[in-house]
Amino acid sequence: MRFKVDIHFNVKDLKVNRVVRSFVISDLLFWGGWGIVNPIFAIFVVNKVPGATIATVGAVIAMYWIVKAIIQIPVAIFLDRKGGDRADFHALILGLMLAGFAAIAFLAVRDIAGLFAVVFVQALAYGLYTPSWSAIFSRHLDKDHYAFDWSLDSTTVGIASGIAAALGGGIAALWGFTGVFILTSIFSFASVFFLLSVPNLVLPRATTPAQEVVTKAPGAMEK
Repeated sequence: MRFKVDIHFNVKDLKVNRVVRSFVISDLLFWGGWGIVNPIFAIFVVNKVPGATIATVGAVIAMYWIVKAIIQIPVAIFLDRKGGDRADFHALILGLMLAGFAAIAFLAVRDIAGLFAVVFVQALAYGLYTPSWSAIFSRHLDKDHYAFDWSLDSTTVGIASGIAAALGGGIAALWGFTGVFILTSIFSFASVFFLLSVPNLVLPRATTPAQEVVTKAPGAMEK
């Protein structure tokens, strides 16, 4: 039995709508920023947190994943019940802002308890971010390009994280851990500001009563 595989590409296959494009860019900023932290996090914990060991690194990372996993389920249920993009967008912005604050808060860590507290905030941020970002992105996927839209985001995040990881060690060597966490915070807040600059792509525009009448009138054109 012979199989034929069509590998012909059309320019239209590479086009995505503005919401998807904007969310891919915000993801690039966010994950690119936190990608700087990943290669130096264990070194930061052992060298800068009094009393911390490799076992501490394992424990704090385990707490992060467990807390994030627990938080995002009730958040997802709440957002599904609320319905629409507005609640999702607000949760997304809150999650990104908390992530930005968590990054800068690492500079204030002076003991193991403080480290766990900051990582808890980071886990809370990602627990808000993951379901809210996914809900909006899924709702605005291009018809017949679902796989491409998701793959575009995954590819963008992968490249950004890889480049950031390669730069993380160099940034730490040049500017210390302070430079790493400040840059991570800046990228997180840059993602927030970028999304806030294009809210009308996601949130419905406010309309006056007269505009609503025209929109709902028989024969009115749909946008």
